Amino acid sequence: MLIRTVDAVMAEQRAASFKTRSIKSSAKKAGLLLALSMLDLTTLEGKDSPEKVRALCQKAVTPDPSRPDLPKAAAVCVYPALIRTARETLESLGDTHVKVAAVATGFPSGQYPLSVRIRDTELAIADGADEIDMVISRGSFLAGRYDEVAEEIRAVKAVCNASSSLGGREHVHLKVILETGELETYDNARRASDLAIEALLHDGGDGPAGTGFIKTSTGKVQPAATMPVTLVMLEAIRDAYLATGKMVGMKPAGGIRTAKESLHYLVMVKETLGDAWLSPDWFRFGASVLMNDIVRQIQWLESGKYAARYDVTEA
Repeated sequence: MLIRTVDAVMAEQRAASFKTRSIKSSAKKAGLLLALSMLDLTTLEGKDSPEKVRALCQKAVTPDPSRPDLPKAAAVCVYPALIRTARETLESLGDTHVKVAAVATGFPSGQYPLSVRIRDTELAIADGADEIDMVISRGSFLAGRYDEVAEEIRAVKAVCNASSSLGGREHVHLKVILETGELETYDNARRASDLAIEALLHDGGDGPAGTGFIKTSTGKVQPAATMPVTLVMLEAIRDAYLATGKMVGMKPAGGIRTAKESLHYLVMVKETLGDAWLSPDWFRFGASVLMNDIVRQIQWLESGKYAARYDVTEA
């Protein structure tokens, strides 16, 4: 694998430049509707309960009860123990669009034997997960055991590819969380991105759209998603596509809280990767509070009135 270094100053300047783009109101509304459709609405707390997950699913299906025409979220993201609750709730709502994503493989630390992490993934798939968000072992990566990290990604990807044999959904998507806040440098983020992409494409990458993503963070470590580190990861995806013709998805997660920020990220995706990635199949936001701000901004663009926080339902 070719080792690439990152010019930190240029990466930060380039990332900052995406915040300066002038966006017309019509394009802004289209961008916000697109961002809404890209959300992985997330709850990953120790106090999560079936009731909270049911409310999250309702919110994902109907972001604003007064506007049933708004796009649904792409997925709800939960701990493995609550997959069945999410699946049953979405089915009871008559929804076949919103996916169930599960954080398996010893989330968030990744400090478990591979056999345990594989079994965690198998159980999540059997319970009905459409997508698996796995976390790499940062300890192994920082110790220079890159082949070990690549092998664990390939092993989890193999389980996802064999999902139907486990009694699960077909074509389970895999998102590989790098936890960039613990990787410490842009060079490490780039190397981990290249490693994960290569492992995701190891089987030829011939699955359906969205089967492979790289993801910034668990949301449990600060800093989480930042624009410079996301840019570094997007450039890794671009370079892999130019070399192989294979697309890999991207998911920044953690710390993206406002509609304005989501538009900055979409500008960065468009200018770095192109329009093909402006789809929930290839780009997601991992967020728990972003949805409501997007809904409020859409209301403001349409009516000229800015809704109070209590005017929008919480999950």
